[in-house]
Amino acid sequence: MSYNILSQDLLEDNSHLYRHCRRPVLHWSFRFPNILKEIKHFDADVLCLQEVQEDHYGAEIRPSLESLGYHCEYKMRTGRKPDGCAICFKHSKFSLLSVNPVEFFRPDISLLDRDNVGLVLLLQPKIACAASPAICVANTHLLYNPRRGDIKLTQLAMLLAEISSVAHQKDGSFCPIVMCGDFNSVPGSPLYSFIKEGKLNYEGLPIGKIVITWLFKNPG
Repeated sequence: MSYNILSQDLLEDNSHLYRHCRRPVLHWSFRFPNILKEIKHFDADVLCLQEVQEDHYGAEIRPSLESLGYHCEYKMRTGRKPDGCAICFKHSKFSLLSVNPVEFFRPDISLLDRDNVGLVLLLQPKIACAASPAICVANTHLLYNPRRGDIKLTQLAMLLAEISSVAHQKDGSFCPIVMCGDFNSVPGSPLYSFIKEGKLNYEGLPIGKIVITWLFKNPG
């Protein structure tokens, strides 16, 4: 299950986007119980959450999910941003093998001057009947700006590089990969095509949409 739960601080900083909503339903005291209700309803073995506000994560989100049998890992955005990404999994179903946070910010590269992050976990399924391969689970929230597809693609390339490293097995094969997130993209867009096809023909694309290419070979 992948779910952008909308950081309360970001909601309030951009309240003009929610003028169509009744004010009471925007309060965290109303939203969080309903978010938790959704999570309980779907009862997913793995949760990938975006816009997880740090103070809410420590005080409410993590304790609530732990009470439901989840183990939680969290990566906060860089640059004093209030939120980040979390991956939570049922500890009855998986063992944690490794935690690999990804920071996209690079102070010396203008294309990487944003504070978005990713998180990549390697999980071992708890299956008694047979040996099963580990599973690589990744979560991210890419830049929103619709005019900076070049930055989004660069961030995605960095995440895929980390996924490739984590998922690569000793025998040269790749374990199964589940990649979740808020990619701020839509089907048919260059970014979506890049994820789906593993390559991108950037010739003729406006520089604000896509300006680089990067190849990720599908291990499957």
